[in-house]
Amino acid sequence: QVQLVESGGGPVQAGGSLRLSCAASGNIFSINFMGWYRQAPGKQRELVARIGSGGSTNYGESVKGRFTISRDNVKKTVYLQMNSLKPEDTAVYYCNAEIVLTGQERFQYSYWGQGTQVTVSS
Repeated sequence: QVQLVESGGGPVQAGGSLRLSCAASGNIFSINFMGWYRQAPGKQRELVARIGSGGSTNYGESVKGRFTISRDNVKKTVYLQMNSLKPEDTAVYYCNAEIVLTGQERFQYSYWGQGTQVTVSS
């Protein structure tokens, strides 16, 4: 029904930048929040950033001032610009979207992408 396809991860040196993208497709009526979460080995998944359909944003404390989330509602795509990367940013980054499906407009479902690895070397 719905797919979230992520791209843009990879290796980078500390201090560098990466831009992640996540495109949603399928039987979509509307998308409320879109966001990014990450999970490092041995740690719980944590919020990186999320953005509402109107542009309101929330950021995890550890990325404030370094990461910027944005979205293109027409393309159903969310972006994460990551600057000043640190080794502790190394994790699998997952896209998440809260989606209302066509024909099921009373309900909202949470979907996840497959994850993209970001590795920051010192």
